[in-house]
This record gives sequence, structure tokens and C-alpha cells, in this order.
Amino acid sequence: MSATALEAARRMLEDAALETLPTPALDAIPSKFYDAFVLRGLKVLIAEPRRLLCSLTVPPRLLNTGKFMHGGATASLVDLVGSAVFYTAGVETRGAPFEMSIAYLDAAFADEEIDIEAKVLRTGKAVGVATVELRKKNGKIIAHARYTKYLASLSKL
Repeated sequence: MSATALEAARRMLEDAALETLPTPALDAIPSKFYDAFVLRGLKVLIAEPRRLLCSLTVPPRLLNTGKFMHGGATASLVDLVGSAVFYTAGVETRGAPFEMSIAYLDAAFADEEIDIEAKVLRTGKAVGVATVELRKKNGKIIAHARYTKYLASLSKL
């Protein structure tokens, strides 16, 4: 690997970080900001035992430089909706994800309405497994994920 290639990688990441707010402004953002940034506009269409069906019109804030939904936004939706679906199985958890395996199959664009469906496959004493799928309204799959989560119980304090 050439020093030029390594320098290009460093510059790409560091320059991208400079394009946002100054550090004091970033540090002042509340910790729950990111969840709200991704979830704003999400509608829960169906909440039934072991299943959630949500809808989201893709906002421009979730696009990458290629003008389609950023893979990180997709992963965040998998994490947030995947975590929420365990509540429909009677598991109130604040646990962390063990694993997210995401197959990115198609692109979603600004102002396109998509569905996000999560289903609980299994809940055990400590671990739960779900699937999360993002689809276009025509049924075409944008992303398919398996989501494994540690089901830490909530403190009774």
C-alpha cells in the first residue's frame, strides 16, 4: 500500500468531519439527537405481536453523496426498528445489539416512501433474533437484515 493511498484515506475521513458543525456545537447536541434525526417522519402502520410495519418517506438528510439513502441510515433504521420490535413480544429491553447482518439490495431515493418491517424470530432469556426488511412500495427489497440483540432486563431501581 502506498503512502499516497493511506494519506488519501486519512484526508477523506478527516475532511468529511470538517464539513459539519464546529466541535463545540457538535458536543452540545443531546445524545438522543441521532435517533430522532433518523426516525423523524417514521410512521408505525401495524404493531402486532412479534411484528412491526412502519413507513418512512426518505428525507434528503438521510442521503449520501450519490443522492440515495446512506447505508448508515439504513443500518440505523435496522437497529432502531429491530430493537423496538422486541417490545411487541413482551420484552422491554435496553440491551445492545450483538450483531447486524445487512444485505443492501437496492437504493431508496429522496421523497420515496418505503416500508420497514421487523419480525421477531426468537426471544430467549438473554438473546433475541429478528429480521428487518426495508422495501419499496412496489415490494422490491432495499435491504434485508438479521438483527441479534442482548435482552438485558430493565433495572427495577
